[in-house]
Amino acid sequence: MARRFLIGLAACAALLAPTLASAGPTLDAIKERGSLRCAVNTGLLGFSAPDSKGRWNGIDADFCRAVAAAILGDPEKVQFVATNAQNRFTVLQAGEADMLSRNTTWTSSRDATLGSVFTGVLFYDGQGFMVPKKLGVKSAKELDGATVCVQPGTSRAPPPS
Repeated sequence: MARRFLIGLAACAALLAPTLASAGPTLDAIKERGSLRCAVNTGLLGFSAPDSKGRWNGIDADFCRAVAAAILGDPEKVQFVATNAQNRFTVLQAGEADMLSRNTTWTSSRDATLGSVFTGVLFYDGQGFMVPKKLGVKSAKELDGATVCVQPGTSRAPPPS
């Protein structure tokens, strides 16, 4: 009985003992460089787009500045890396950007295969179809056999053949 108590006490002590914390290589690199490299859309108004003076604006650009402020104490210590749907993950995986803040669908397959960490939803949206009213379509199921276009590199696009 006393032995089990001592083993349990030792296990609790081990769990509660202070350990050396490591920020991780990405955070360490950001601090050493003195700037956050943030991948954004090439120009999606309201999300990330440079103005006439080249200053990035929108919710994604603002989020990048908030992260830079949290890490480096200055919201202006961010370098924006323009990406598109086809190259955004390659840029992130190659280390050309420290984080991705742009319209990107969080899927279980991306969670499992990209080697990245999705941290939360910044903006939630959905998809829909626009068809001429004269067709009288009431449901997407009625579009069976119709041609539907999607942007390459997105979660709704078929893989390249």
